[in-house]
Amino acid sequence: MTGPLRIGTRGSPLALAQSRWVQAALQVNHPALQVEVVTIKTAGDRFVDQPLSRLGGKGLFVKEIEDALVAGHVDCAVHSMKDVPIDLASGLVIAATPAREDPRDVLLGRAATTLHDLPSAARLGTSSLRRMALVRAARPDVEVIPLRGNVDTRLRKLDAGQVDAIVVAAAGLRRLGIERADAAPLDPDTFIPAIGQGVLAIESRDDAVRTLCTPLDRTDTRVAVEAERAFLWRVGGSCRTPLAAHAVVAGGSVTLRALIASPDGTRVLRGERIGAVADAARLGEELAAELLARGGAAILAALHETSDAG
Repeated sequence: MTGPLRIGTRGSPLALAQSRWVQAALQVNHPALQVEVVTIKTAGDRFVDQPLSRLGGKGLFVKEIEDALVAGHVDCAVHSMKDVPIDLASGLVIAATPAREDPRDVLLGRAATTLHDLPSAARLGTSSLRRMALVRAARPDVEVIPLRGNVDTRLRKLDAGQVDAIVVAAAGLRRLGIERADAAPLDPDTFIPAIGQGVLAIESRDDAVRTLCTPLDRTDTRVAVEAERAFLWRVGGSCRTPLAAHAVVAGGSVTLRALIASPDGTRVLRGERIGAVADAARLGEELAAELLARGGAAILAALHETSDAG
């Protein structure tokens, strides 16, 4: 390259930590390469006082960065995979998916190591419809309070007593180097993580930068993401749909667990598929079709009716 490779990213502490990790990894693999991080403000960062489901979903953390990538203002971008829409902007590709960080959710709260330890009528903060539904399914008596903001913002609100507990991604805590005695990981087999949780997506144009990013790619991560995002694609879910899918790759096979839930947690449809790595996408599509047939389609239809009425 004639100039430094420019990485586009959000400006949150977590996004910057993720991008600086990619920056360092690229420089290790290409010692002569200069790499700089360029921060880009997204719509999701500007409207922090409104639920993402009303604003248009997690894609709001990606659009402006993709626009800069298409325009050539940056050469690649680093996203949290769970924020990346199924359809990328024209001409863009996922150049690499590095090794997955801990995909689990973590409960943080005073003297609560599981959801069942929370006192009756406890106030739990989260902005995720998936987390809301799973908390309500496990503890209908808990008051779920919408809570957006960066990880450090949510932790401050917890410590200030604005809520009794919060649920956040383990990956975010680890990448920020945050260690807390009150952090209790939730079982990913039952409290299924978000699609792509713990995975970084390095996005680029389909050009030489894609080749530069290739050494950072991990095949097992890419296969797991392929299964999870195939599930999302087949369901046709959106930010208004409580969905989850988590794939584990081991010994040449993929184990995929997924769910479709109603926002109030009264219906949680779960399923599992196991198959060969080569069939990862097919497993995701088949599991989605199964859950839709078992009542997921009715849940989605009801959500669309409610959305249209609103």
